[in-house]
Amino acid sequence: MSENRSHLEEKYTWDLTTIFPTDAAWEEELASLNQDVDAAKELAGHLLDSSASLFKTTETYMGLMRRLEKLYVYASMKNDEDTTVAYYQELQAKAGALYAKLSGTFAFYEPEFMALSEEAYAEFVKETPELELYNHHFERLFKTKEHVLSQEAEELLAGAQEIFSGASETFSVLDNADIAFPWVTNDKGEVEELTHGNYISLMESKNREVRQGAYEAMYGTYEQFQHTYAKTLQTNVKVHNYKAKVRHFKSAREAAMSANFIPEAVYDTLLEAVNAHLPLLHRYIKLRQKVLGLDDLKMYDMYTALSEVDMAITYDEALVKAEKVLSVLGDDYAARVKRAFTERWIDVHVNKGKRSGAYSGGAYDTNAFMLLNWQDTLENLYTLVHETGHSMHSAYTRENQPYVYGDYSIFLAEIASTTNENIMTEALLAEVEDDKQRFAILNHYLDGFRGTIFRQTQFAEFEHAIHVADQNGEVLTSDYLNNLYGSLNEKYYGISAEDNPEIQYEWARIPHFYYNYYVYQYATGFAAANFLADRIVHGTQEDKDKYLDYLKAGNSDYALNVIAKAGVDMTKVDYLNAAFKVFEERLTELEALVEKGVHL
Repeated sequence: MSENRSHLEEKYTWDLTTIFPTDAAWEEELASLNQDVDAAKELAGHLLDSSASLFKTTETYMGLMRRLEKLYVYASMKNDEDTTVAYYQELQAKAGALYAKLSGTFAFYEPEFMALSEEAYAEFVKETPELELYNHHFERLFKTKEHVLSQEAEELLAGAQEIFSGASETFSVLDNADIAFPWVTNDKGEVEELTHGNYISLMESKNREVRQGAYEAMYGTYEQFQHTYAKTLQTNVKVHNYKAKVRHFKSAREAAMSANFIPEAVYDTLLEAVNAHLPLLHRYIKLRQKVLGLDDLKMYDMYTALSEVDMAITYDEALVKAEKVLSVLGDDYAARVKRAFTERWIDVHVNKGKRSGAYSGGAYDTNAFMLLNWQDTLENLYTLVHETGHSMHSAYTRENQPYVYGDYSIFLAEIASTTNENIMTEALLAEVEDDKQRFAILNHYLDGFRGTIFRQTQFAEFEHAIHVADQNGEVLTSDYLNNLYGSLNEKYYGISAEDNPEIQYEWARIPHFYYNYYVYQYATGFAAANFLADRIVHGTQEDKDKYLDYLKAGNSDYALNVIAKAGVDMTKVDYLNAAFKVFEERLTELEALVEKGVHL
């Protein structure tokens, strides 16, 4: 049974009084902000009256959003402490309602701004030099101008948003609420109902019959509903293609990637590089088969750990280890990590009602807090440095950028966190001499690489193929989707689709296929992080300084330019090849350990 929160030692909880000293102070600020949002309604229709008006309205909007962010973060994090407390659910709902009100109040902003030419804006800046702060912000808006429709058309599209999201929401309800999986046998020999929540732990079982039972039960259920899932996915793809066409993009992919100003070549380069290195994945699959002692490796054998070693580590030990390892990034970074670890930025332990999982959060004017649900495992050590990477990225960005640029692109978000994970792997491999522990660390890294670079790229290849097929008039029936996914899986894993028929239905259970060209960023981010960690650990002081420049840049430049500051050109294949080189080196070492019989 999880502990009651009131019994937790204070030092293991985050200190949200640094945001608002009391709930009453939060309520006061909510009331004050509500009034200020009401007062801002008079700004509509006057954005371009003068350069001063543009500046004042922009400053007002940014200021209100900044305050709202702080309100929302406090309510959300208080709710996450114990999701059964109705009061904090109510606070979160109030903050959400105010966000909707603020968005509605400033709905005029972009349509009015689009009437301004770049030449007229240049004159505005001469008249009101303070506007220079917003140059990059406005440049991004100007770049989207050709894809913004008339006000009437924009209103029609906005009004149809609930209809557009219908397929995605239907998938979500079907997949999370309506679908029921069979009962299966677990490791203890007990019968339990299969769920999304326990599926992975069952697939990690050392008992092959448990894995097979869960796998066949999962995909047997998706097989029954394959036609419905095909229809929701097909409709969602049609929505993406339709919206792209209406907004004058060549394709749904161009439309999705243009949001972060990422050229499509980045996507194609990823697919080409991963396909060129599939023999490495096939080597790893063969090694997995050898370690597990199987004549015929199946897809349900992919998730069970190859190592028997339990590298247990307590939270306090993990803090010491993380501080030491991350000090490679320099004194300033190390000092910030120490602050996070000692000034109650982290909510550590599981308690009754606490939100599951882990994240890094906070707002522009708060600490970059972290939520954990600590277990004494190697995996949790990696989670700690991962979330610390996000928090350091946020802290550096917020301290070095004004509010308008005080966040960072989704495209870059996972790089800082995963770089820390890779630095940890480098450090552990440098200090651990015991063969069995090295085996466990290498297995952890290679499985992470397989799951992030190879698997997410397989998803990205499938996602692009179905959008192109629909655009070309192909009907995305369940047969079409099954055949496409099955053949891709065979290509990636080198495992016969005929001998693993259930995996052809996996596309039906992946929610990311409704996210609109999102998954590729996991793979590019992981590869960039591999490249950067190697440079940070083995490179020069200049390499570390460049990395900190990336952390400080926020949204002050386009995402590709920001990561270029760290020394990664994501339009070229080099960073991907460098990541595969590390994968091959570590795979070769694991193969050598297996030859020595370390796994026995």
